[in-house]
Amino acid sequence: MKKLEEKKKILVTGCCGFIGMHLCEDLLNSGYDVYGIDIINDYYDVKLKLDRKKYLENFNNFYFEKLDISNFEKLKKYFIKNTPSKVVNLAAQAGVRYSLENPHAYIKSNIVGFMNILECCKDFNIEGLIYASSSSVYGANKILPFSEQQTIDNPISIYAATKTSNELMAKTYYNLYNLKSTGLRFFTVYGEWGRPDMAYYIFANKICNDEKIKIYNYGEMHRDFTYIDDILSGINSAIENNYNCEIFNLGNSKTVSIMRMVEIIENKMNKKAFIDLQPILPGEIEKTNADIAKAKDMLGFEPKINIDFGLLKFLDWYIDYYNLK
Repeated sequence: MKKLEEKKKILVTGCCGFIGMHLCEDLLNSGYDVYGIDIINDYYDVKLKLDRKKYLENFNNFYFEKLDISNFEKLKKYFIKNTPSKVVNLAAQAGVRYSLENPHAYIKSNIVGFMNILECCKDFNIEGLIYASSSSVYGANKILPFSEQQTIDNPISIYAATKTSNELMAKTYYNLYNLKSTGLRFFTVYGEWGRPDMAYYIFANKICNDEKIKIYNYGEMHRDFTYIDDILSGINSAIENNYNCEIFNLGNSKTVSIMRMVEIIENKMNKKAFIDLQPILPGEIEKTNADIAKAKDMLGFEPKINIDFGLLKFLDWYIDYYNLK
């Protein structure tokens, strides 16, 4: 990524998350002063989050503070003290399935927290906000590939509903206050330092430990898997372009069967998976596929990494991180 703005501060919320950590590293390597905040909750292994934080603290231009974006007063004080020029909001309660168990966590982080981010961006004259949306917003849409032109008024999970709300809230703040924002609909992001609640990570863990893996919709699940480096190229371009108010799909644009993903892990680990086929769960989308024509045109977004290469990169990291033979 080329450095575009000298000595400007970028705030990355959710900096100890999977995408957040990689984005911070990328920005830090480009010479930016990166201000990172994260609540470091226990939704998944806290040690992994702390190890990501420790990795980022090797950079002398990284400044971390533990902070919950749903606490408006503390967030406002943070903006007063640190005066960022742009904000990348990746802080959110993630996961479709968990939203069925604990919907209140999603309202607190993804609605209240996002509103607080918008208010601070407005009040402190932030030059631009880039924020994470999700392919989940397409909900029960059946027309593939998913395009930004499609309506997204049929969500099938609270998580999806919160992300749809974020897009509407951001548009409202542009209409009312001219707050520039770019929403990025991520499609199944994977890679090193990934999230342990995601299928590829769960399957790697269970296959290594000879445990049974559950595969839903009787194996007929397909995802547009997008490697982390490709996602970073899209985020960086969004930061650079700083559009007035836009939404982009960031996906690989190729759909892969979950069973193919299992096969790659089996081959790498030299183990067979014990598979338990299950019906589809509420809130799950059977198939995702991104139309990335708009991102190609306006962000220069060109994903390069396929699942066969990218998943092996993750598995190499996984083996190293957990000291497996």
